[in-house]
This record gives sequence, structure tokens and C-alpha cells, in this order.
Amino acid sequence: MQNDLEFAATEVLSNQYVRLEPLGHQHLDDLIAAVSEGDLWRTWYARVPAPESMAAEIDRRLDLQRQGTMAPWSVINPQTNKAVGMTTFMNISAPNRGLEIGSTWLGRSVQGTAVNPAAKLLLLQRAFEDLDCLRVEFRTHWFNHQSRAAIAKLGAKQEAVLRNHQVLPNGTVRDTVIFSLINSDWPAAKVNLEYRLGLCT
Repeated sequence: MQNDLEFAATEVLSNQYVRLEPLGHQHLDDLIAAVSEGDLWRTWYARVPAPESMAAEIDRRLDLQRQGTMAPWSVINPQTNKAVGMTTFMNISAPNRGLEIGSTWLGRSVQGTAVNPAAKLLLLQRAFEDLDCLRVEFRTHWFNHQSRAAIAKLGAKQEAVLRNHQVLPNGTVRDTVIFSLINSDWPAAKVNLEYRLGLCT
């Protein structure tokens, strides 16, 4: 049986649109530049690290990886070899063969491009095909309509809305929308993603 540390292991994952590299401080300058595009960290309904807290955020994620609860990657644009965002496996539960894909943010220059669906394809392949997951969750803020639409386009099903779920740093209260893909959803969701990306053979 696999354990949480195996689920938290990061390896390089890549396709023609994106490369996911194990998160590290070598990505710090790129990530600061990416988050500074349009002051992305000021988005009130998303938790995006500010430039001055980026190093601490990298340390936080790496500490959670050592605990076996998170697998953090930097999202790399292969056209520039620059880090343009972060993504993770989080809330890992290897005994239940489940995890959440979250704590994701992307610089504005790559939002709406193939980068996000291509990254999700890689992450979901690892979850369902390498780790034999039964369930992958996605959670987002009720007001993050862009994220909710992107998750639905993956083929994930909305399961619930947790009302008054979290108090955010700005004092507002978040309603959290929960989506999931289960292992029986994956074959159709995979074909859908490959079709969107022009990767079907």
C-alpha cells in the first residue's frame, strides 16, 4: 500500500504545452515576476502570495511536502523556460487513495492559454494512472467564476457548497465550492483534455 510520502513525491511532468518541476527557491525570481503581472496577489477571492512573501510560501509548501500532505510544483512555460505559477497535490490521503489539486495560481500572461488544461492533464494522469487514485477534489471560492468554469471544463462534477466555510484575511467569509473527478470519470475526462489540446492520436 502506498503512503502519503509517496503521494507527496514530485517528479518532472511535461508535455508540449507545460512542464511541472519540483518547487524550489531556484524559481523564486520568476514566480515574483509572474505574480506581479497585474498585481495578481490582490485578487480578493483567491489566496495568491504577494511578491514579498513568495520565499516564505515556497518554504511553507516544501515543509508540507516533508510532512507528506502536499506535493508542490512550479509551472514552467516551456517556450521561455520561466516559472509562471504554482500548483500542488494537497490534502493527501494515500490510505483512501485521494487528494486535492489546489493552491494553484498562474501569471496573467498564461491565463486562458493551454498552460492550465495541459498542467491539469499531467496532474490527473499522475493521480489516476501512477498513484491509482479513486478520487481527486478541486475546491474554489464561490466568487471565483473563472476557476469554477475551468474546473467544470475538466469534466469535474460539482458536489457541494460549504457555506461560511473560511474567514479570509480581508475579513470576508468564503463559501467553498467542491468539485470532484473519480476514477470512473477519468477515461472520458482524459480524452476531453487531449481533444482540447490537440493531443488525440
